[in-house]
Amino acid sequence: MSPTQDPLSSQSFAEAEGGRFAGWRNLPRRSRGLSLRTLVILRWMAIAGQSATIFVATAWFHFDLPLWGCLAVIAASVAMNLNATARLKRSDGSATDGTLTAAHLGFDILQLSLLLALTGGLQNPFCLLLVAPVTVAAASLPGRQAALMGLLVLLATVGMFFFSMPLPWQAGTELQLPTLYRFGIGLALITGVVFTAAYAWRVAADAEKLELALATTQDVLQREQRLAALGGLAAAAAHELGTPLATIQVVARELLREAAKGGAAAEDAALILSQAERCREILKRLSQQPEEGDAAFAEVDLKALLEEVVEPHRGFDLAFEVKVRTASGEAAPRVRRLPEVVHGLSTLVENAADFANGRVRVQAMVDAGFIEIEVVDDGPGFPADILPRLGEPYVTSRPQGKARRALAAQIAASVAAATPGRKGRKPARAAPAPEPEAIAPSQGGMGLGFFIARTLLERTGGKVAVGPGDGGRGRPRGARVAVRWPRPALEVPPS
Repeated sequence: MSPTQDPLSSQSFAEAEGGRFAGWRNLPRRSRGLSLRTLVILRWMAIAGQSATIFVATAWFHFDLPLWGCLAVIAASVAMNLNATARLKRSDGSATDGTLTAAHLGFDILQLSLLLALTGGLQNPFCLLLVAPVTVAAASLPGRQAALMGLLVLLATVGMFFFSMPLPWQAGTELQLPTLYRFGIGLALITGVVFTAAYAWRVAADAEKLELALATTQDVLQREQRLAALGGLAAAAAHELGTPLATIQVVARELLREAAKGGAAAEDAALILSQAERCREILKRLSQQPEEGDAAFAEVDLKALLEEVVEPHRGFDLAFEVKVRTASGEAAPRVRRLPEVVHGLSTLVENAADFANGRVRVQAMVDAGFIEIEVVDDGPGFPADILPRLGEPYVTSRPQGKARRALAAQIAASVAAATPGRKGRKPARAAPAPEPEAIAPSQGGMGLGFFIARTLLERTGGKVAVGPGDGGRGRPRGARVAVRWPRPALEVPPS
């Protein structure tokens, strides 16, 4: 058993994961940037900080700064922000734009680099602030644009190493740091930019994966709820159509009784009566589907619930064992048929069927306080490197090529059997083709199935635990997944 991709997962997940580090052009589009309003607020904060620093250095410490040059650089940033503010009033400031974000962050890097070059370059302790724009880019921009921001900082660092004005200091003194020390500061700055940006990139990647997986979980749950609502709608329609259909049958019988035997009218009346009876049978089956809010269908016997989740996976050369054990031999309780429980348990059984060698056991154990359902298979078990991370999205050990190979073998065998020999020639005897392996319900995936199942089951109050199965020495150890609920969370109170 292993976490697996749910059949309902969309192709977008495969596109988002596939080729993640397959080259510069294939870097993933992690996000679409920041909103213009956020960029404007951040730049006003930077302008305020730069202006305050220039004022304190000049008025308080009496440093000999190139004041007009510094003010001109800050004024350029003010003009940029005023233009962005005017644009903000004409558009939706909450919309995100990756290209616009990259342009604004690039301007901020150049503006800060020029201001630092006027005030000592790499000797200025505020050169550490160059880390901030690249970190923001790594967390909010597509990969190529974030890399461009990092490259821009690298070029600015190299430029400040060779071209910068002396560090402003008190009048009559000059502070000149050694070249090797300035080289070390530049190297430390570049290293800090790389590590901080990589950290922000990785955090943003994990957050996006979790967001996508949670969105898939919500889609799965909504689908189950829509199916339940559709069943209720069908039952309601069957109930409403029953009355007019009964009227049609009464009228058809009257027409059949009054019509001459063997005549056209009698045949038409008999046809109407037979078709009305057929409609009644269809409506009767529809009315037997679960109706939302109907206690007769919202609750099921515990063993019936287990049979429901196992039934779709029978028929793949596997032996399924379904058992219910109670503490004192009492009757199994009736439980709520929750869509989350049905889907979650179905995914666990599907995983077991995919990895089992020949046997899957689904067993419920009921005691005074808890209901526990476990799914055990006789497969290879959980790999040691995956077991600590089970429950996270995109964690899987599923053999992704197995289904494709089996499907290709089945198609090849079907084509060979359907292709006739050439006319006039006796077909040569071919060696018997190997029997293709049966394709299990779901093989191949990206590890979202177990994450979705665990999320849904825990929403109902269950606790999911994983571990080795029952395999002893000389046998595959297998895998075991158990879900444990407090009885009130799942059991229907006795009436």
